[in-house]
Amino acid sequence: MRHLTAALLASSALFTMPLFAQAPAAPAVSAAEAGDDIVVTARRRSESLISVPIAVTAISGETLAAQGAPDITSLQRQTPNLTLEVARGSNSTLIAFIRGVGQQDPLWGFEPGVGLYVDDVYIARPQGAVLDVFDVARVEVLRGPQGTLYGRNTIGGAIKYVTNRLGNELKLKAKAAYGSYNQVDLVGQVTLPLTDTLSVGGAVAWYNRDGYGRNLTTGVDQYDKDVLAARVSVEWAPSDAVFIRLAGDQTLDKSNPKHGTRLLGNAGLPAFEPTASVYDTRAGIGNDNRVKTRGASLTAEFKPGEGLTLKSITALRDGRTDTLIDFDNTAGPVLDVPAFYSDRQFTQELQLLIEGERLQGVLGAYYLNGRASGAFDTVLGLANLTILTSGTVKTKSYALFGDLSYALTDTVKLSAGLRWTKDDKVGTVFRRNYTGIRSPLFGNAAAIPGLVRTDYTNDRSDEKATPRVSLSWTPEPDLNVYASWGRGFKSGGFDMRGDAVFTPGTVNGYKPETIDSYELGVKGAFIDRTLFLNLAGFYSKYKDQQVTIQVPGAAGIASIVDNAGKANIHGFEAEARVVASKNLSANFVFGYTRAKYTEFKTFIAGGSVPVDVADQRVFQNTPKYVFNASLTWSQDVAGGTVAFTPALSYRSALSVFEIPNALLDQPGYALVDASINWTSGDGRLRLGVHGRNLTDERYRVGGYNFPGALFGNSIIGYYGPPRTVTGTIEFRY
Repeated sequence: MRHLTAALLASSALFTMPLFAQAPAAPAVSAAEAGDDIVVTARRRSESLISVPIAVTAISGETLAAQGAPDITSLQRQTPNLTLEVARGSNSTLIAFIRGVGQQDPLWGFEPGVGLYVDDVYIARPQGAVLDVFDVARVEVLRGPQGTLYGRNTIGGAIKYVTNRLGNELKLKAKAAYGSYNQVDLVGQVTLPLTDTLSVGGAVAWYNRDGYGRNLTTGVDQYDKDVLAARVSVEWAPSDAVFIRLAGDQTLDKSNPKHGTRLLGNAGLPAFEPTASVYDTRAGIGNDNRVKTRGASLTAEFKPGEGLTLKSITALRDGRTDTLIDFDNTAGPVLDVPAFYSDRQFTQELQLLIEGERLQGVLGAYYLNGRASGAFDTVLGLANLTILTSGTVKTKSYALFGDLSYALTDTVKLSAGLRWTKDDKVGTVFRRNYTGIRSPLFGNAAAIPGLVRTDYTNDRSDEKATPRVSLSWTPEPDLNVYASWGRGFKSGGFDMRGDAVFTPGTVNGYKPETIDSYELGVKGAFIDRTLFLNLAGFYSKYKDQQVTIQVPGAAGIASIVDNAGKANIHGFEAEARVVASKNLSANFVFGYTRAKYTEFKTFIAGGSVPVDVADQRVFQNTPKYVFNASLTWSQDVAGGTVAFTPALSYRSALSVFEIPNALLDQPGYALVDASINWTSGDGRLRLGVHGRNLTDERYRVGGYNFPGALFGNSIIGYYGPPRTVTGTIEFRY
């Protein structure tokens, strides 16, 4: 009890200090794993979760499978202050926010605020980033800016998706699932050792489901799923000093486009009325939708001497998305947007890992060469007008970084890191009016070209240094009290929607945004490792925030993306895991985030000077409170073990955009899930039944607001999944 008392005293100090910090989250593990150390690579090296002075939630692939988690968006139900949703109008584009910081617009000109990594390879674009849960060892969620070790575009945090290593034993795994809405999932995995040092393996997954609703205009399913994914790898370990891994992956999503539903009628016109089901739509734009992503990586590790490892990570990735977005949700083209996105990237990272008795850390260099492009039509059918927008952003990013930890005493460790990043970008934007429905690029060769609204190529170069410092005190092996300060930034860029006719300044682009985060945390295992407790507070200063503002234009007020926002964010996180016995355990998660703009300057119609409207703006996708509680009871039954896990998750009200809208914003809601699994005594067979959203709650996860006659007063909502029940069977050899 001595170090439990010390932890409680330390945690009580969190409430008396003006600056708050984050504590690493309690790991979501099975009861059998509760007494084991969880190993993570949050600092680019393998460490015990308790010893890492970073807020990390580590959830094993086994845990996600036992919960029946369909994809990584399920992480938000068990991670404090995390929002992961599928983007509006999409089935596989990820919207990610951590502690109020992220990026909602998936357009190719904008950078994400939460970095996504698959086996330490950065995924630059959000398209195709809603990763399904298969062939995964664990997922790590790092909360707060990770600018030192992970660099640009981790201003809110980072998500690490770690796939399974092959090993040198023959392994087979087959899984099948059937559930509500004719859900059929098939997953197969194999590891085949060719020699004692060489193994090949891979996994294939097919996910198929009917829609939750119907498109009442075209007759096809709405909110359906049709995804085929595969991963292959080769591992060679000729000695204890050498390890080489070649891996490849590909995902093809042919689900129908996901259209929203109207939340507001328009002058009693039947075509503009809301549908009876929130999952139905009247969108008439069409049914074409296709997302294809693929990548290859080569990881090589060499240990030249004791305590030293040289590591190289080389990767190529590309992707293509063709989609249709109907913003008016009527049979006619009142406000339709056909679009495509394309991207490719090459990355190279070199690391020197140091593992000494008192000194540990990593030194490294990083290079990215990427190209993101696309085009879309904005079809205003009532005006017989189409505005074509197309563009490309080419990025070269260079970085040098280091992060070292030194044991000042047996119980006190100082960690310090610094990353220097240089971004060189070239942006090309072209916008033109056409008379007619759609432009020639999207199939209307008869469209009459009109005014060229934007036509420029410009470049910009930005340099940033992102430091991090932390001090850890470990009076006992299972107790860590730490304080830290870190800085992160999100790259500047060019607004692909920028209209040079209305706002000539758009050709200059916008600068990076930065955040400074102060953290104080306590985490540990107590009472013979039957209680895992993590408490944290954080305080962040957000500067030069990239926001859409109104400015005087050639024809009145127009929109432009600029560095016009400042904000303060503070909050608290608490996570606990209680292992009452070998048959009973419980998990609790609580998060509080208070995000408030201190400056938000924009122009008001008729005004000639900017006005600060910070008191009229709110943070998007940031609930003030989140809570999760789950219980796991297990019992030996019929030669195996039955485990039953009910769970409750609650999220308070949130705003979809910076300007609140009572019709569009989501009030607080709670979701109830439950899973029951039977696992045979030898671990080879598992049967499961998984229920999600058992109370059949209707809750919005996004939307759009387009007022005005040309848009038919279109307020569109997109909803999370209804109640589903799925049965699974899994066999291993």
